[in-house]
Amino acid sequence: MSSLTEAGAVELTIGGMTCASCANRIERKLNKLEGVTATVNYATEKAKVTFPDGVDPQDLISEVEKAGYTAALPAQKAQKAQKAQEAQDEEAGEPGELRPLRQRLIAAVVLSVPVVAMAMVPVLQFANWQWLSLVLAAPVVVYAGWPFHKAAWRNLRHGAATMDTLISMGTLAALGWSVWALFFGTAGVPGMTHPFAFTIGRSDGSGNIYLEAAAAVTAFILAGRFFESKAKRRAGAALRALMELGAKDVELADGRRVPVELLEVGDRFVVRPGEKIATDGVVVEGSSAVDASMLTGESVPVEVRPGDGVAGATVNAGGRLIVEADRVGADTRLAQMARLVEEAQSGKAQVQRLADRISGVFVPIVIALAVGTLGFWLGAGDGVGAAFTAAVAVLIIACPCALGLATPTALLVGTGRGAQLGIVIKGPEVLESTRRVDTIVLDKTGTVTEGRMTLTAVHLAEGESREEVLRLAGALEHASEHPIAEAVARAAQSDAIVEDFANVEGLGVRGVVDGHAVVVGRPRLLAQWSQHLPAGLERELAGERARGRTVVAVGWDGRARAVLVVADVVKPTSREAIEQLRGLGLAPVLLTGDNEVVARTVAAEVGIDEVIAEVLPGGKVEVVKRLQGEGRVVAMVGDGVNDAAALAQADLGLAMGTGTDAAIEASDLTLVRGDLRVAADALRLSRRTLSTIKGNLFWAFAYNVAALPLAALGMLNPMIAGAAMAFSSVFVVSNSLRLRTFR
Repeated sequence: MSSLTEAGAVELTIGGMTCASCANRIERKLNKLEGVTATVNYATEKAKVTFPDGVDPQDLISEVEKAGYTAALPAQKAQKAQKAQEAQDEEAGEPGELRPLRQRLIAAVVLSVPVVAMAMVPVLQFANWQWLSLVLAAPVVVYAGWPFHKAAWRNLRHGAATMDTLISMGTLAALGWSVWALFFGTAGVPGMTHPFAFTIGRSDGSGNIYLEAAAAVTAFILAGRFFESKAKRRAGAALRALMELGAKDVELADGRRVPVELLEVGDRFVVRPGEKIATDGVVVEGSSAVDASMLTGESVPVEVRPGDGVAGATVNAGGRLIVEADRVGADTRLAQMARLVEEAQSGKAQVQRLADRISGVFVPIVIALAVGTLGFWLGAGDGVGAAFTAAVAVLIIACPCALGLATPTALLVGTGRGAQLGIVIKGPEVLESTRRVDTIVLDKTGTVTEGRMTLTAVHLAEGESREEVLRLAGALEHASEHPIAEAVARAAQSDAIVEDFANVEGLGVRGVVDGHAVVVGRPRLLAQWSQHLPAGLERELAGERARGRTVVAVGWDGRARAVLVVADVVKPTSREAIEQLRGLGLAPVLLTGDNEVVARTVAAEVGIDEVIAEVLPGGKVEVVKRLQGEGRVVAMVGDGVNDAAALAQADLGLAMGTGTDAAIEASDLTLVRGDLRVAADALRLSRRTLSTIKGNLFWAFAYNVAALPLAALGMLNPMIAGAAMAFSSVFVVSNSLRLRTFR
């Protein structure tokens, strides 16, 4: 995979970002340099930077490092981490950077559950239970919460504050005060219990501990961070899925078999029936049908002969070919498609969590308010204990437990319900655009249609039997590997015996079936055997071809007997799905690599007015960009490798689960059942989930806004603050659980 290496442009791999505000800070830092334009993508952890002559990329790396993060050129990153990362992936079955986060989350959950239980259930509060709580909660706050403390310290060194700062300060303050209350206050006496009869008013706080708040906040926020990291990590999977499609080794014309990486321009190699073509090239010997649907979207295999070009990773469905390589490595069409996916993903608008956007103002205000509260009550002569109690109450009530739960809980419930309905939502960042989408672009093959050839009609010459035509033609086609032959054989299910089978390259097949000399293929092949179509079959053949259907003729014993019609048929639910999408206010557009006649026939059948046909993969991306340039917000539905780049470019990508891994990984939503009606359900569920997240965030902030003045005035006992925080969390979870009723 080549990266941006042109003069004046570079792509940096960024490390150490924990939220979208980190990406914003790095971007601002780089853009302050004269002549430098930078875009930092938090999801892909990359920065695309253009710079004037005289600027060394190492200067850009140094600038990022000054902000407290790491940066490396792709080549440096690969040299430093490739082997270690591969070893970790093989051992754990997951990315190496997620393993320590998973370990911290497990430790936090296991240790914090008994702490919360003892604090909330009076019968569990045995003598000296509070000391056991300290033993369990301290590792949660210090070890499990270490990523937050580390990020907060780094931000502090660079004069910045994020949600990590508030999480770190809140949990450490709760732990610190609890330690003081246990060792120097009255909370450590045997038989101490949590008071349940809260009263509004000032207290010296020496008998209160907040270990359950510190532990629970850490565990909740870690859970949200873990699931966010898993979703973000999948951004690069589309590129790996694309590159894995190519052949791994190849047989040269001289008989040697070598890894495909050793192929050079001008080398000749052999492609047998059923094999993948190793790289882009030109056919020099043989003729065959090549299944190029993964690259072009063309449902009908393309007939190739000497002089025709072929693309790497397409499949030879017919005869033996010898191909001369004309493009290898990063220059092949497959590699170019991978770059299209990468560019489309990197070009997505950055969607930041609402909590992170507000934290730029909210966090400094809370910190300043807590410090001001401490100073005010110290100045008022109320004593250190009372002043610190009020300051802790400010931090506790503002501690973002509900904020941290707002997105993950709604997302988890929404995605769980989606899975039951055949919908996979990859993360919170995909939800923003669902509300604004007004145009939905639909791939034809495998999305609106079944994606495979099917026998749709049999036109018979006078006096012929449909059963006999299918029995003889189906038996002969069963011996062929051509996709059209497979469609005929699948419909006929003949058990007749075939002898003397032969493939006539580019024309069809012939053989002896139950004593009959049968020929199936193009009318030209039958004509070579003096089997000419009667006038009635000629008319049927011309009519079917005019509708974009594929037609093969059948003849035996000196006469043409029938014409078989094969096509990629429309899914039974596609028309209903289009009606549902229109009901959501979306304008459907059919976008396909197939020919114009076929595309318009399919569009008319399902009720689509706007058709864009005969478009190659790069052209699909350009069409999506053009629609976006017209002010439309575009959703794209597809299933093939040829759709992957367009799915990534679209404001919202929906992949059919019956499609390729590359398309699924490049998309934002996956429709597991392969039913286009699920696309409408996916949009409705996504919009409902986004609405729930925003409602959660509103109420989480509303609790803070309402309670912060009371805490600052010393009218809110920290225990009440903890209870209010817990209640806000319960409210957020309950609101999210309503998504389970989605229909």
